[in-house]
Amino acid sequence: MLASGVHGTLYIGVTSNLPAREWQHHKSISGFTARYNVKRLVWFEHHQTMQAAIQREKNMKCWKRSWKIELIETHNPHWHRLCPETGAVIVD
Repeated sequence: MLASGVHGTLYIGVTSNLPAREWQHHKSISGFTARYNVKRLVWFEHHQTMQAAIQREKNMKCWKRSWKIELIETHNPHWHRLCPETGAVIVD
């Protein structure tokens, strides 16, 4: 899940290469994420299959915004940018 900032615009997506995808968003490729400046990786999870990841993405896109925020703040309370390779916090 990407965010524009703390409690900012949220974006949920699926990828098989998280580091590359995060880099693409950080470089502001045109589209939704560029329009709303959504480039901070604030939460992610791994799945065994792409089918499972896609199903989780579809389910989460139906969630209330408050549920998404609660999920982020449970694991990343300060909304720091996460390193896609390790999950380590990157303090900008």
